[in-house]
Amino acid sequence: MYQSHLLFQIDSPAYVLEEEKLDENLAILNSIQEQSGAKILLALKGYAFWRRFENLRKILSGSTASGLYEARLGYEEIGSRKEGKEICVFAPAYKDSQIDEILEYATHIIFNSFAQWQMFLPHITRKNKLLQNQNLAPIQVGLRVNPLYSEVEPPIYNPCIPGSRLGITPEAFKEGVKKYGLEGIDGLHFHTHCEQDSTALERTLPHFEKHFGSYLQGKKWVNFGGGHHITRKDYHRELLVKLIKDFKKHHNDIGIFLEPGEAVGWQVGFLIGEVLDIVHNQIPIAIIDVSASAHMPDCLEMPYRPMVKKISRQTLNIESDLGENKGAYTYRLGGPTCLAGDVIGDYSFQTPLNVGDRLIFEDMLHYTIVKNNTFNGVPLPSLWSIDSQGEAHLLQRFCYDDYKRRN
Repeated sequence: MYQSHLLFQIDSPAYVLEEEKLDENLAILNSIQEQSGAKILLALKGYAFWRRFENLRKILSGSTASGLYEARLGYEEIGSRKEGKEICVFAPAYKDSQIDEILEYATHIIFNSFAQWQMFLPHITRKNKLLQNQNLAPIQVGLRVNPLYSEVEPPIYNPCIPGSRLGITPEAFKEGVKKYGLEGIDGLHFHTHCEQDSTALERTLPHFEKHFGSYLQGKKWVNFGGGHHITRKDYHRELLVKLIKDFKKHHNDIGIFLEPGEAVGWQVGFLIGEVLDIVHNQIPIAIIDVSASAHMPDCLEMPYRPMVKKISRQTLNIESDLGENKGAYTYRLGGPTCLAGDVIGDYSFQTPLNVGDRLIFEDMLHYTIVKNNTFNGVPLPSLWSIDSQGEAHLLQRFCYDDYKRRN
């Protein structure tokens, strides 16, 4: 746990990892692996704080990627097939110019259509011959399916809504099997969850079984996808273990993958910022050096209202937000960009907010960092960690060149 004075020694703005909290999440995930027999892979799209992957690399079974760069990052920072790690890659569509490099890293490659599988089958066959000559395991091939069922809200995050581009529908799958067969397909993948409990998986599996269960004979694995909120306190972990065990038993001990990203990085760190000015337009408005648009776009995309604490520069007291208009002092928190809608929300405290005070935006290490940007030339937040002894460590500062090179 951090001390309030420490938070004024850290850059502002900065993303800060609390290493003990990450280790607690990893212990939970490891327990699920041991009890269920499933392999848990880190979905880098959700959590990619690779500078502190030491313990993660020891515990998780590998990584999942949505394309070339994530596949390479997983290969470099979590491990390769030579180290016994899995690297599962799925993309809605692959580019011919990238596929051979992706196959350098992937242990499993999952396609979104039969057409893409057939297009890149010669590449996979060629690569697997090379791996065989090196006495290495071949790349396994999967297809992503759409079981036509998901409880995810809002629709922007639901991969099973009508017209979704993600996953092969039962009808299209039947047509693909008739045309191409399934020889060379090692497994199936469905991803239908987002921040959900195992009870949602329990209701989803019958739909998967109904549409695709008959195709699993002789297959090596099923990837249950991500969105399983395993490390959340009220998550039903015993049910998850039971569902996995029952599924494996019913399908001849088939392998199971889970690929959470958010569950790995759930509540393991925060984004810290500073009050730059306070202006008035019907209500007090605090201008801060943290931008909803640039630094935590989920606030605008979801929309999402993060939990906030304030730390007084004068007294070092830490005070939690009481909810909109529930405290004696209410402020609208706005970012430093020119976007009129760069507003995080309205927050209330028992004591006034002053220029120079620090603000902690809780639970900002999953998805936030991988989505941030340099709109308006606003600098990217620095990266810090706090170790188990309560000491802060600078991991990375970003500069003008980082902004210039991406324009």
